[in-house]
Amino acid sequence: MSRRLPSAEFLDLIHPYTGDVSDAQPTARGFSSDVLTLIDGDLGRFFVKGIKNRAGGRRDSIVRERLINEAVQPLSPRLLWHAENDPWIALGFELVNGRPSNFAPGSADLPAVVQLMNKIEEVALPTVARDWPETRWDRFAADQDDAALFKGDSLVHGDINPSNLLVGDAGSWVVDWAWPTKGSALIDPALLVLQLIAAGHSPEGAESWVSQCAAWSKSDPATIDAFAVANVRMYRKRAKRFPDQTWLGAMETTAQAWVDYRQGAPRR
Repeated sequence: MSRRLPSAEFLDLIHPYTGDVSDAQPTARGFSSDVLTLIDGDLGRFFVKGIKNRAGGRRDSIVRERLINEAVQPLSPRLLWHAENDPWIALGFELVNGRPSNFAPGSADLPAVVQLMNKIEEVALPTVARDWPETRWDRFAADQDDAALFKGDSLVHGDINPSNLLVGDAGSWVVDWAWPTKGSALIDPALLVLQLIAAGHSPEGAESWVSQCAAWSKSDPATIDAFAVANVRMYRKRAKRFPDQTWLGAMETTAQAWVDYRQGAPRR
């Protein structure tokens, strides 16, 4: 038996769904879970996500992920079971044969990434998400008018990065719906622009790829500008607050490069 198994009390919680667990392989994906692992049990193989059952944002996020799963089928791996007790909350997903996508220039994954972005937009806003307004960027907007541009009636994933867009020989998936919201359809494609620049694309090249996203093509340039500026402000504040997390400073630089490009880009 693997020495990497979760705690005994966690295994007791999920035992009715997994049976006896013979092995657990922790994954590198995810930063907000206490348990994130591939489980081999008598009852099958599962991708299992777990957090300590404490009031607050992390508990709220895993509850949202459970509630949204049915609405994002088959774009997301299917939630097979969930379990909760006083110490833990756990979600058990079907395993899919996919890997984190490669966002680098020239990557063969980029067409599939764009396709996934368009599939997100095609998901109708489910009833459960109508009371989850997007607010994460509001306080970083230049003013209330700019913040209002981030509102909308689309389902927003809100955490677009290579680890959350999986590609495989037989399909592709969007995972980690930990904080879905109702907002502007522009937000997810705009987050992809930032991630592409961070992966080595020029801002112009990143926007060229994202121009294939339906939501981007329908967006007002002023909304894109406002969101780009809000991201600079957000990463700048977080980089100052957490100077040891150098990736935040790198993302501030990325966001600023995008703003600089847009300030000199022709308006369409």
